[in-house]
Amino acid sequence: MEAVGPGTCDGGDAALGAEGRPAPEARVHFRVTRFIMEAGSFAKCIRKDGSASSYTPYICLEDPCEPGVKLGMRSIPIATACAIYHKFFCEIDLDAYDPYLVAMSSLYLAGKVEEQRLRTRDIINVSNRYFHPDSEPLELDSRFWELRDSIVQCELLVLRVLRFQVSFQHPHKYLLHYLLSVKNWLNRYSWQRSPVSITAWALLRDSYHGGLCLRFQAQHIAVAVLHLALQAYGVEVPAEAEAEKPWWQVFSEDLTKPIIDNIVSDLIQIYTMDTEIP
Repeated sequence: MEAVGPGTCDGGDAALGAEGRPAPEARVHFRVTRFIMEAGSFAKCIRKDGSASSYTPYICLEDPCEPGVKLGMRSIPIATACAIYHKFFCEIDLDAYDPYLVAMSSLYLAGKVEEQRLRTRDIINVSNRYFHPDSEPLELDSRFWELRDSIVQCELLVLRVLRFQVSFQHPHKYLLHYLLSVKNWLNRYSWQRSPVSITAWALLRDSYHGGLCLRFQAQHIAVAVLHLALQAYGVEVPAEAEAEKPWWQVFSEDLTKPIIDNIVSDLIQIYTMDTEIP
């Protein structure tokens, strides 16, 4: 992944506005990446009789359909879409382009990068349903084709702005490895009684509401979310006090406590926005 310097991508303290509150731009990015995650995630179509249909990447036409069938993207393509979106707005002013159009193009492009191709028609229908829950899928009229052309043209713009560097190293594979290692260190009772694994994966997913994936190494993010999950449930790694180095430095030798603290601080800012944004 191409390194992004602090001068090209605001984050951390730079994302704070007056009185330490999140800046307006950070709030916009939070809303838009929430759209990316919700539009891209799996959902089941709930029929009138309460039963659930099978998973499908297409819009459900049954009535009612809550929350509706969405794009069914895997976690890595969704993470890539968020990373593309954040990286684009590290280079371009937020007011220059519609962020939701950029998000739709990011979903389309991420599907290609991660080999889970999506149809533009599905992206348009899911997006339309997201913003207008009671509406029907768009007809294949002039408005639909204008939206489709906008997504395709915006995709080309994103590629040019990012200089075709749209592959990212995500923390997911590292987190999986670290979780397995920590599980083997702990006794089975301590591991089973605390949802450390579920919490760590949730923290990692939520981190993509901000630009952590661009500002920190993938290994460092994986360790930081695991560290926070262990702290949240008061789980201690055995023999840590007697060890020559902290357990987290075993996973990444160049990781320091200030880096972990910075990642955790950014995550807290994200959750602060989550409580303030409807």
